[in-house]
Amino acid sequence: MENGITARRTVLAMALGLAPGLALQTPLAAAQSVEEITVRGHSIEDTVPQDLRNYGSRLEIITAEQLERQSFTDVSQALQMLVPGLHIAPKNGPFDYFDASLQGSRAQEILWLIDGVRITNRLYNGTSPLDTIPSHMIERIEVLKGGQGIFYGTQAVSGVINIVTKSFTRSSDSAVGVGAHSNGGGNINGYHRSSVGDHQFVAYASRDQARGYQPFSDADAQPSATQRRRGYEVNVLGLKYGWAINQDTRLSLQYQHGESELDFSRPFRNAETVNDRIEDIVTAKVDLNVGDNVSLYVKGYFHSWDTRYTRVHNELDDSGQMTGGLQVLNDGSYWGYDDYGLTAVAKFNDGNGLEYIAGLDHQSFSGEDDVWRIADQREKVNAAFLQLRTTEQLLENTSIAVGVRSNRPSNVQNSTVWNLSARHQLSDALYLTTNLGTSFRLPDAEQLFLNELYDADNNGIPDDGWFAVGNPDLKPEKSRNINVGIGGVFGDLQYELISFNRKITDYIDSYVPIVISGVTGESFVNSDDTVRVRGAELIAAMLLSEDWHGNVSFTHTRARLNNAGGQLTSIPDREAKLSLNYEPSGAAWGMTLAANYVGDINERQASTAGNYTAMDISGFYHFGAGDKHRLTLKLENITDEQYVTRVDRATRDTGGTYLYGNLGMHRTAHVGYTYQF
Repeated sequence: MENGITARRTVLAMALGLAPGLALQTPLAAAQSVEEITVRGHSIEDTVPQDLRNYGSRLEIITAEQLERQSFTDVSQALQMLVPGLHIAPKNGPFDYFDASLQGSRAQEILWLIDGVRITNRLYNGTSPLDTIPSHMIERIEVLKGGQGIFYGTQAVSGVINIVTKSFTRSSDSAVGVGAHSNGGGNINGYHRSSVGDHQFVAYASRDQARGYQPFSDADAQPSATQRRRGYEVNVLGLKYGWAINQDTRLSLQYQHGESELDFSRPFRNAETVNDRIEDIVTAKVDLNVGDNVSLYVKGYFHSWDTRYTRVHNELDDSGQMTGGLQVLNDGSYWGYDDYGLTAVAKFNDGNGLEYIAGLDHQSFSGEDDVWRIADQREKVNAAFLQLRTTEQLLENTSIAVGVRSNRPSNVQNSTVWNLSARHQLSDALYLTTNLGTSFRLPDAEQLFLNELYDADNNGIPDDGWFAVGNPDLKPEKSRNINVGIGGVFGDLQYELISFNRKITDYIDSYVPIVISGVTGESFVNSDDTVRVRGAELIAAMLLSEDWHGNVSFTHTRARLNNAGGQLTSIPDREAKLSLNYEPSGAAWGMTLAANYVGDINERQASTAGNYTAMDISGFYHFGAGDKHRLTLKLENITDEQYVTRVDRATRDTGGTYLYGNLGMHRTAHVGYTYQF
């Protein structure tokens, strides 16, 4: 199969008068129509996102060209700047945890995939899983908005983000690149793609490292924090093999291995804190076409995520002065999980205007944490799903899809969800979309199996008078969602306005009081509270001239518990992204001015963050025979604005606690060079 990608680039509007303080965003693409990317090939799996877009879901695409030209280091930076309606706040720069919200969602309501394999953290599904994913290995990133539980299962409540690595090509294609930045680091990367007869091969590798920057203010740093920079080292190797056994049958094998050392920065007592991580993803897939109307695939995967956590504090005396000694709190403590599964999907076109998609899905997960005391447990989920679609043969200007999925997990209650989506073309210049249905989120291992009971006397009473335990009787969270959109073309302007509304019940409330043996601790329950999310998103594009184009997006969200009180934590009430792109006609260079404005955010510690604008400028220049050489330059956070991405709590050397802000990237210069051959 050839995964050829045809992209009609996106050209977007500047629309500065849309909202006060509207910020600039990097372009979704430098092209002439909104989101027109077609993936061609044998595999049903490869075309699912585009198919769902054609039946009413909003699909955003980030291409490899955008990542390369704008010198993004990791995936989270690209998502932060490029995707409308998606809020990303990296805690301490590249390759770190981040807060995320898609159309007003909580972080645990977004499903993350690599090449269709879920990488969402199964121990803590609110923990962001992208701290080991560099940008150099990526072919494209697909962001599907709205409930997607039919095909993707648990956690696809607000949408799905799928990172597609370098894909197969018929011809040979290779590149090597190097880069450096002013935070004391850089990268080296490369890939090679080729084919021999019916066999295709892909290999890619990269290494990123940095000394990093200090992600908190000097005023928030205690004297006992001797390691104040947050650095990283990330190494990734990927191999792919494809064999076209015959015209209708194809075998694909893939292996990706990553090894990373990721600092965990704190402004107090920190001598060394690091997550030493090894991650492996193995997949095998067979695609088969049976005649012109039937196709199917069977895919198996294995995902291993293993981390050794080391935490060393500087020792303090009773007066809060450093003694010169070290206190080892964790010496390579293990936390990690294994996740494997098998999926079989078939598509049938009856030739009379209807298509049927049916599938079976099995997932098995086991994980443990010696740091936060989650014992080794295994969970299995079996699911069956069916979707019915209309085709142009039945309805020329209207596409309708309806589906249902039945989930049978081993440790919690069963769950059945449904979805109805549609797209109607009113005219060549105007269309309507809708996506409504239900989704679900299974509790994670922490919520089910946590056992933080310090009971050395074995009398059922925690030694320090506090404990936290999981609740194996939890039910899945359930949600009802509806997205309604209107879009079209008006001269050189293209636009889409989307309204989203989501209601979540059986809400899993964290750390509610519980009493064991007369001692009060904390646990998890399905609360009677309801999460309500309402909002709207505007995306527009305009060709300003032959050389200038831009894009703009604005999202407003109201996310409340029981439809009252303040905004839910880590979800901005408003966010805007805008970009201005200059590419002279016939020239080998171009520039992008980009920014991301984030409104008010309620934080976990009864404090606030947000209200900042992160602005970058980047440029590229192609030179040499065949433009095989590319130079990229970027200045990140042009204004060197000091902005808070997350608020945490720290301990003073002399006693007592205080709140401090994690700071986003300070002004950083990047330079890169790539040779393509």
